[in-house]
Amino acid sequence: MRFNKNLAGIFLAALLTAGVVVGLPHVGASAQSAPTPETVNVAVGAQFDTTHVYVAPEDFDRFVASLVATFGGTTTKQGVFTVTPTPSSTMSQLVLTPAGSVSVFGFKTPVPYPFGAERTGYLVTDLDAAVRAARATGADVIVAPFNDPIGKDAVIQWPGGVNTQLYWHTTPPSYAPLQTIPENLVYVSPDTVDAFVRSFLAFSHGSVVSDDAHAPAVEIGRPAETYRRVRIESKFGKLTALVTDGHLPYPYGREMTGYEVANLADTLAKAKAAGADVLVPPYKTDERDAVVVQFPGGYLAEIHSAAKK
Repeated sequence: MRFNKNLAGIFLAALLTAGVVVGLPHVGASAQSAPTPETVNVAVGAQFDTTHVYVAPEDFDRFVASLVATFGGTTTKQGVFTVTPTPSSTMSQLVLTPAGSVSVFGFKTPVPYPFGAERTGYLVTDLDAAVRAARATGADVIVAPFNDPIGKDAVIQWPGGVNTQLYWHTTPPSYAPLQTIPENLVYVSPDTVDAFVRSFLAFSHGSVVSDDAHAPAVEIGRPAETYRRVRIESKFGKLTALVTDGHLPYPYGREMTGYEVANLADTLAKAKAAGADVLVPPYKTDERDAVVVQFPGGYLAEIHSAAKK
């Protein structure tokens, strides 16, 4: 028995050394075939879903200006609010670009836990129904519903440790549809990816667009290898689950959103002119040309355009 175990260990080590696999074997079918509860669809639209970006107050205006100079768009009026259920004070502004919306926070007080760890805010039609749906599909409610200056919020955690804020406005907002839908980039482990996918699909009423067990790992900074990548689309927009063993070179895992643009070279030139630094130089896959940049204030983003055939 020990001899067989040793052979298996040697064989697995050889596969890893050869760069054949980053995650565990592909088991996507189980994630999609397992029974899930029926839930109401509480999504509103991708233009209402925002990446949450926390910057220092002294970097706030410079970051907002850089984002608009890179992607275009408009901003709401800047203000100072309490957006948490416990006492706090933050500068807050919404940036509406054709490639995705960003909620910017510049806290003047210490940030109450667990705020700052949520990657995305989803507008929902009914917050209480959304929280019930999240719980029913296996998510944990880590911040119970609370009132904010313009509505109500809650923070949930999906299987795998991914935090998302749900919000509802007293007066429904009205934003123009996006020109391109950004990708919510979620890093999960092989141990939790199937539970995450099941839960998110049941909540979002979305569908798996692709589940590639051998995606090019240049996308996560390991160009000689492959990894599993699951792309999901729903009324909430796009979500890409990157399944890794956590052996990630900087800055991978820090970028929260992937923005699609028509011309990557032009957008990158605008970003650099607006103070952004290139952390990962442009690279190509069969699907896209991509780059990772850091905006003033520290926000990291992947920017990509579809590969020319």
